[in-house]
Amino acid sequence: MTKALEKSVGRALLVTARLHRSRMGEKLNGLGLFPGQEQALKALQPAPMTMGELASLLRVKPPTVSKTIGRLSLQGLVTREGGNRDGRLVQVALTEAGQKTAAELDAVWNDVEEELLDKLDGKERKQLRKLLRKAAKGLSKAGADHDDPEIDGEEADSDA
Repeated sequence: MTKALEKSVGRALLVTARLHRSRMGEKLNGLGLFPGQEQALKALQPAPMTMGELASLLRVKPPTVSKTIGRLSLQGLVTREGGNRDGRLVQVALTEAGQKTAAELDAVWNDVEEELLDKLDGKERKQLRKLLRKAAKGLSKAGADHDDPEIDGEEADSDA
């Protein structure tokens, strides 16, 4: 690897993202989850939705959602039922255990977030969020696909 690549911002982001994913995976494992399943649980937390809606929201293909929901169903975290108007539309909802696990995910996310930002003070945290949003917006304008509405708008930053 060249010195320029080693010192690039993109490389630093890649390394940080890999470490974040690994740490999240460890924490999720403690809840009996695999990476990706937490996104489905959090998406379903407010209200049930169809498999198609969930796939669209998570920006994945329907077979991926089907596999994820199948695993979560086996764990007793979600239920699948035919829709009211059309029996072919499958509604997915969290069970009571699924709601409990989804609520626990906030603590997991916050723990890993704190580990990630441990060496930064409040001002640096705010600056990092702002710079990352700006960089993401640049990539989005260049044609990269994004799934975060925060990229398009400015969110009020807290010093947390």
